[in-house]
Amino acid sequence: MLKLLVAKETAPGETRVSGTPDTCKRLIKDGFSVQIESGAGEAAGFTDAAYTDAGASVVSEADSKSAWSTADVVTKVAAPSTDEAARLKSGALLVGFASAHSHAESIKVLRDRSVTFAAMELIPRISRAQGMDALSSQASIGGYKAALLAASTLDKYFPLMMTAAGTIQPARVVILGAGVAGLQAIATCKRLGAVVEVSDVRPQVKEQVASLGGRFIDVPIEGAGEGGYAKELTAEQLEKQKSIVRSRIVAADAVITTALVPGRPAPKLVTDDMVIDMRPGSVIIDMAVEQGGNCTLSEAGKTVVKHGVKIVGPLNLPASLPADASLLYARNVHNLLTHLCPKAVLVLDLEDEITNGALLTHAAEIRHAPTKAAIEG
Repeated sequence: MLKLLVAKETAPGETRVSGTPDTCKRLIKDGFSVQIESGAGEAAGFTDAAYTDAGASVVSEADSKSAWSTADVVTKVAAPSTDEAARLKSGALLVGFASAHSHAESIKVLRDRSVTFAAMELIPRISRAQGMDALSSQASIGGYKAALLAASTLDKYFPLMMTAAGTIQPARVVILGAGVAGLQAIATCKRLGAVVEVSDVRPQVKEQVASLGGRFIDVPIEGAGEGGYAKELTAEQLEKQKSIVRSRIVAADAVITTALVPGRPAPKLVTDDMVIDMRPGSVIIDMAVEQGGNCTLSEAGKTVVKHGVKIVGPLNLPASLPADASLLYARNVHNLLTHLCPKAVLVLDLEDEITNGALLTHAAEIRHAPTKAAIEG
């Protein structure tokens, strides 16, 4: 029987939890011995008593260090700190987001301690791994919240309003990027009554945009990469995209940017000169701000006003809706554990596409090539 610990998150602003009372109950049924650090689910609305009722053991703060050092499996949301990495025993399995580009020292510690790290963002985007796809589940929540932020920050209505004093025209929203976050932002903005235009370098998403009521801005560039992600564009392609989309951006009341390229800084799609030409009082929500931002003027974790335009750089939007974000993430984690540990026995089949893709560290080495190159040169 594997001993599993659901960790309490320590990263600033992280309100999610990697295990809910429901998933803990399922894990116990699967054969795991489940512990959870006291208060781990509090910010998401899950009490210690709820976990106890589900059959899990609650670990006090005084016993936390011992629980980490004896656990066979530890689940987390945010990337581990170096202190957390050092607590794990050799051969333990860690499941969570890695954010390897900003947690290199933690990755080194995990490697040196022979910890197996299954990174949620490395799970291949294939059909049989959909239930484990935490990037998608959390991006959907982020896109929804970004649309609400745009509506609440904008200085006018989103929907068409017919009043005795006259008609108010609907807000015009431009969304850059039609991945999971972008599609959810489209759907939410349409439900709020806005007119939505969407730009993406992957022409195959045009039908999805149309199905949600958005107007696709045709950009004659093929930018589809592996796994359905956008690939990095050349400087010439990026300029061509900007010139086509520019007129829509400067005419918009709100712009929501979601464009990311795996392993690369976010592409700069909204430039200073575009912001200068936007209507004073309009809004930009930069969802890519943690990877450098799609807007050249956005600042991480801040709302700034530049040239009369409000530019919002929100951090960790899924954590602003911790109850549902945790429900979805915990199910993703449970599905991955069911795959890696059938019947609560750790079985790492490195020939399996999901297992091979997800393991960032294993057997005292960094297995993910880009991370290995960045950390070990």
